[in-house]
Amino acid sequence: MHATALIAEDEPLLAQALQAELARAWPALQVKATVGDGVSAVSQALALKPDVLFLDIRMPGQTGLQAAAELADEWPAGEPFPALVFVTAYDAYAVAAFEAQAVDYVLKPVQAERLARTVQRLQQVLTQRSPPASGAASPDEATLQQLRALLMAGDARANTQPRLQFIPASVGQTVRMVPVNDVLVFEAADKYVRVLTADSEVLIRTPLKDLLPQLDPAVFWQIHRGSVVRADAIDSVTRNEAGKLSLRLRGRQETLAVSRLYAERFRAI
Repeated sequence: MHATALIAEDEPLLAQALQAELARAWPALQVKATVGDGVSAVSQALALKPDVLFLDIRMPGQTGLQAAAELADEWPAGEPFPALVFVTAYDAYAVAAFEAQAVDYVLKPVQAERLARTVQRLQQVLTQRSPPASGAASPDEATLQQLRALLMAGDARANTQPRLQFIPASVGQTVRMVPVNDVLVFEAADKYVRVLTADSEVLIRTPLKDLLPQLDPAVFWQIHRGSVVRADAIDSVTRNEAGKLSLRLRGRQETLAVSRLYAERFRAI
């Protein structure tokens, strides 16, 4: 069976080993590219549209799960979403999570017997996959649900960190301490995060992914990979003609986009 793949693995020797094992287990598989970080994985996957995506869980800049979540947001409608295989060093928690969500995984170092089962499963998935109708959303809801569950499992582990009480933000020569209770929005902006209250805005250098484990998930909801909002400040949520959601907060004028991955909270709309 002919198919294409992209490998995202930050350890070159392991990437070569995986490609070599794939060549033996699935000679007709064409590996179109190998990249070493999550950001490149997203850009190359969007450019090359592989049938299968092997994503290392731990990569610099962006984890495999974060890359998959971004792809779920950015993947063009009507294009079949790649079958996902996560590559990980042995981690009992991760393995249990992947098995529970029926997402396949490969342990490092790659074992030929285990990879053969993965290949068999991938071929079955690709054979049974129907191309999405023109204009239809992709990935499908089942894939989105798997990604949500895996992201939530990772957040649950990370959320054992102490809760953040204040945001120290440099304003000129002064460090302003912004109470977290005043914050309505955290929004990623290049290398910074915008911290918005009802009447102010400051920039901090702490990445959003490092802030998230320190925020109470019952208080702050992620609505997009780059946006987290105070849940009790949500004033309204609107669905446009294309089916995309956006929301407004009490005390702010901005309209904030809700990605498909996080739209489940507003399913009743």
